[in-house]
Amino acid sequence: MSTNNDPKAASNSTPQTGIRKGLTRYGDTEFSLFMRKAFIKAMGFSDSALDRPIIGITNTYSDFNPCHGNVPQMIEAIKRGVMQAGGMPMVFPTISIHESFAFPTSMYLRNLMALDTEEMMRSQPVDAVVLVGGCDKTIPAQLMAAASLDVPVLSIPTGPMLTTLHQGDRLGACTDCRRYWGKFRAGEIDQAEIDEINGKLAPTTGTCMVMGTASTIACMVETAGLSLPGTAAAPAVTAERFRLSELTGRRAVELGKTAGEGKFSPRTILSPEALTNALVVLHAIGGSTNALIHFTAIAARLGIKLDLERFDRLGRNIPVLVDLKPSGSHYMEHLYEDGGLMGVLRELKPHLYLDCLTVSGRTLGEEIDAAKVTKARKVIRIASEPIYPVGGLAVLKGNLAPRGAVIKHSAASPNLLKHRGRAVVFKSLEDLALRVDSPDLDVTAEDILVLQNAGPKGAPGMPEAGYLPIPKKLAQAGVKDMVRISDARMSGTAFGTIVLHVTPESAENGPLAIVQDGDMITLDVENRLLQLELDDAEIARRIAALETPAKRLNIPETGYRHLYQTTVTQADVGCDFDFMVPSAHGVVPLLKGK
Repeated sequence: MSTNNDPKAASNSTPQTGIRKGLTRYGDTEFSLFMRKAFIKAMGFSDSALDRPIIGITNTYSDFNPCHGNVPQMIEAIKRGVMQAGGMPMVFPTISIHESFAFPTSMYLRNLMALDTEEMMRSQPVDAVVLVGGCDKTIPAQLMAAASLDVPVLSIPTGPMLTTLHQGDRLGACTDCRRYWGKFRAGEIDQAEIDEINGKLAPTTGTCMVMGTASTIACMVETAGLSLPGTAAAPAVTAERFRLSELTGRRAVELGKTAGEGKFSPRTILSPEALTNALVVLHAIGGSTNALIHFTAIAARLGIKLDLERFDRLGRNIPVLVDLKPSGSHYMEHLYEDGGLMGVLRELKPHLYLDCLTVSGRTLGEEIDAAKVTKARKVIRIASEPIYPVGGLAVLKGNLAPRGAVIKHSAASPNLLKHRGRAVVFKSLEDLALRVDSPDLDVTAEDILVLQNAGPKGAPGMPEAGYLPIPKKLAQAGVKDMVRISDARMSGTAFGTIVLHVTPESAENGPLAIVQDGDMITLDVENRLLQLELDDAEIARRIAALETPAKRLNIPETGYRHLYQTTVTQADVGCDFDFMVPSAHGVVPLLKGK
């Protein structure tokens, strides 16, 4: 009998690969392989096909997920590349999450998707996996899963949408969603025009075409070395996206053949230096505040602590170089035309660890040097002429945020970055929706809007509610921005002077929970200060008067919500489940050369 048909071949080889990997436990390994082959042959596979390296491909397509509308075509291209390289592609489904279709919020489901993806990768005989993802929380969930395993992976994003025009004004989801919705609330445009705009904001499949969370994560993953060069910026509907998918499939087979060596495992690629490179890029592209939470979670699963104060100091030396909304004025298709992310990395070389290995087999420095140089650039600035002199994000601390808060100051109003104002407090999302547009709301443009109980446990799921709407009576009077503070998140596509991720959150009886209407708050971004103007004794008295978090949250006794609200961590450690985070941590070396 040939080796291909001999189940004894599965019992003694170390490490096991392909169809012989991770055999179902029947108490008889020979029978396990016999059963596995018998059932997979029902699909028409031959022994020759089953003897090849098996490359898993995640299928995150869903009718509810337009960001992943091109996934079926991408999967066909990946399968084509796998077969060209002599591998066997095997597609398997995982959870699919879209920001606008997930109740109560996509972040509530990120950890569930990470668990799902991890266990599907762990339980199936894959030598390497291509992770196909796009919309906001999908790729972070996949990388959290990959960080918990040693299986080689390549990530490939679905890519950004293309833009279109409205009366000569270029539109893009979802920065322009918010811009035009603000105009509608202010009475500057009517119902007919907002309906027309609604049909133009997302003209193709793909992720948001501004530097929102999806594009931010795609850029950071390419920088960190877990996706091939060019994959971050190529638009979703271009032929290049599918050629990159094919190339990713071919490379996955090569990685699968080295699986036992560990050279290209996520734990090897995602070194502290590679994570630092990704965080440099987060600052330089004016990226999403969400990305900081996601990469904190990914790093934590690797046993690495991402220190927020070091991250802030890192940003003081990194200029914003990409002129994309919401920090700038252009779109992802223009970054693609400028040569993609590699054009940005070329300007950042003095700040990067260039010897980090990538899944291509070359170092990051080698990939930068090999990339084509685009001479006439539209959105990538040279380092001496940035669009913003320091990194896009700043970490604030003070008695209102003892463990930190975050602001995207590159997308804020400069005149509000140092501001003292009176708190106008909303106790919950429901309270916000009920009262923010009331003509009786006691509020002026100089006040500070405060939202409580919108954090990881309190909401639950830390929704993208930090972009509190300007109260309608102020919007109609021409007010475009106000200081807003919450323990919620904000879409990476949003803009404004908005303080987020206040930690500890209100539901954990952090100081945010005791802010009352009329309290004075000081925001001083230059000095990284967020201060409630109360003395320590009054703060302690108010906190002592609060109900216990367990009583206030009313956590159900069963179900996913019980698991989530009893185990989710705070924003400064990534909002992962506490049982998924190792207790011992290293530290990311965030101050290169300092």
